[in-house]
Amino acid sequence: AQTVIDEFVSSAEQKWSQRSSLVMLLPHGFEGQGPDHSSGRIERYLQLCAQDNMWVCQPTTPANHFHLLRTQAYRRPRRPLVVFTPKQLLRRKAAVSSLEDFTSGQFRPIIDEVDDRVREVTRVLLCSGRLYYDLVDEREKRGDFATAIVRLEQLYPNPTEELRAILEKYPDAEVVWVQDEPENQGPWQHLFVTMFYRMGVIPRLVSRSEAASPSTGRSKSHAAQNAEILAEAFTR
Repeated sequence: AQTVIDEFVSSAEQKWSQRSSLVMLLPHGFEGQGPDHSSGRIERYLQLCAQDNMWVCQPTTPANHFHLLRTQAYRRPRRPLVVFTPKQLLRRKAAVSSLEDFTSGQFRPIIDEVDDRVREVTRVLLCSGRLYYDLVDEREKRGDFATAIVRLEQLYPNPTEELRAILEKYPDAEVVWVQDEPENQGPWQHLFVTMFYRMGVIPRLVSRSEAASPSTGRSKSHAAQNAEILAEAFTR
């Protein structure tokens, strides 16, 4: 599969002017089930991205997932779509959408803070995927409503202008990128080089340490690492 993706999916348009609407739904989520269940290798797909050759997303709500697939069906020119789909969100009670969310609106590449209690923001946590819900739960536990949580639903093409507009609302806030993946994996390195640095935004990184494996195989170690990420995200 890796050979097919490298030789055909990511580069067919450039090499042969062949376009495709292929959609790949790849399981991805750090849920304590071991390395083979954790990583769809986001970093590899983002390394293959250039010249608008693919659409890479990680939606966190049912409605945004729906609008993503609907947009893919109708968009022209055709491009492959890579979707990272955390299995945990199938059963997480907070990962829901209203009927109105499905019948109106469109795909949102970035979702800004949605809690009206968040005011006088001093910290902005940028994240993608299932970790968002852990961060929301941690914020609720701490009562830290000076921290806004912003979700990147689209990882490529870079949603630069959308992010710039959101960060302008929080001019004095510390910006933090938080990810489940180890530092050498996940979206961090791609986003830092292709978006954050060019925007003049240098976020503080919160992640697992560099690792050769996507995740630990011990559930207790996973839980300890996750707790450490959440604690570090909410402290200066």
